[in-house]
Amino acid sequence: MAASGITTSSYPTTTAAAAAAASSRPAAPTRSALRVPSAAVLRKRGSVAAAAIMPPPKAVAGAATERANGAVAGLARPDAMGRFGKFGGKYVPETLMHALTQLEAAFHALATDHEFQKELDGILKDYVGRETPLYFAERLTEHYKRADGTGPMIYLKREDLNHTGAHKINNACIIYMGAQDMERQALNVFRMRLLGAEVRAVHSGTATLKDATSEAIRDWVTNVETTHYILGSVAGPHPYPMMVREFHKVIGKETRRQAMDKWGGKPDVLVACVGGGSNAMGLFHEFVDDQDVRLIGVEAAGHGVDTDKHAATLTKGEVGVLHGSLSYLLQDDDGQVIEPHSISAGLDYPGVGPEHSFLKDIGRAEYDSVTDQEALDAFKRVSRLEGIIPALETSHALAYLEKLCPTLPDGVRVVVNCSGRGDKDVHTASKYLDV
Repeated sequence: MAASGITTSSYPTTTAAAAAAASSRPAAPTRSALRVPSAAVLRKRGSVAAAAIMPPPKAVAGAATERANGAVAGLARPDAMGRFGKFGGKYVPETLMHALTQLEAAFHALATDHEFQKELDGILKDYVGRETPLYFAERLTEHYKRADGTGPMIYLKREDLNHTGAHKINNACIIYMGAQDMERQALNVFRMRLLGAEVRAVHSGTATLKDATSEAIRDWVTNVETTHYILGSVAGPHPYPMMVREFHKVIGKETRRQAMDKWGGKPDVLVACVGGGSNAMGLFHEFVDDQDVRLIGVEAAGHGVDTDKHAATLTKGEVGVLHGSLSYLLQDDDGQVIEPHSISAGLDYPGVGPEHSFLKDIGRAEYDSVTDQEALDAFKRVSRLEGIIPALETSHALAYLEKLCPTLPDGVRVVVNCSGRGDKDVHTASKYLDV
């Protein structure tokens, strides 16, 4: 389901169906590691495994060198420590190190298993409904034309047409979800329970995604021998960011093939919303080496990035450790995690995947943000113009077109990842929109 939940399963997950389902939101370690700002502090407190705090390998070039060379090193897969540049790694207790090592070994074995790949391809086609269309948004394109009739051409990658209505396909036994997010996404909660999932409300903290993440990881630590932790963002300890990216990169691969079929070339600009960052990474990864393709991630500015009510991690955050990974996060001067805010439950997260942090630092991807109101305006605009009700997460990416399109030359082809449908958000949006 495309919900703000974290899943744990008390059953073995060895089939391709389970692997395809290995995506349901960012990961998290022990209570002490949740609020630690840096590896240096972790060393001082001794709260993680020694292997997790080794310095990043020297093989990864500095950001200035990478920009000068136009190279993006280390993106095919992270290094042996699970790092993208200095970001990523395994900041977890010893209890979980063996489980993570086993998971990585199993993933690499299955990645070259032709029978597994055949089974997975069949599930993606016949159960998920891939490939999803690359749709020319004619009325949205017309909306952004300038007075002289020029402007970019807008395409939507229709991930909202996947089974369950988003780029995430998940089936799990126990789902932890923030109580506030359960209220905001009541439809998804009902659907998950209808499908047989046990959804546990988390009331601690702000009762949102971060707190659900923390509760799920505590379950995993306590029951590591019988529990498999499933998440769907490119965050958390290695190998999760790599695994989730690999399962999501089908979005970009389809987009490249469809663009070639439709106009005989590549997209000029890719736009996707970023919370933890899985849908964006799924779209971007295929094009990272294509330096002529702009990659733009759009975060949640909430009430504004100059307020304390936003979730713009890459825009306003600093480097630190959260939920098992070194990345950008929202934290105060004491290294305490700042509670994020977004009208979108899926973007309401104080961290971000380490590969996004890497892309930001080397200058390969751009990251900006839009407010709650801008996202709501886009939610209504696209519903009216295209007859497509987008998720509030997707609405952030669509809202960015207001800033982007006036700056683009005529005929530039922009692909926006329509990461989910808005059924789950209609109730929330109805509180704010006059229709």
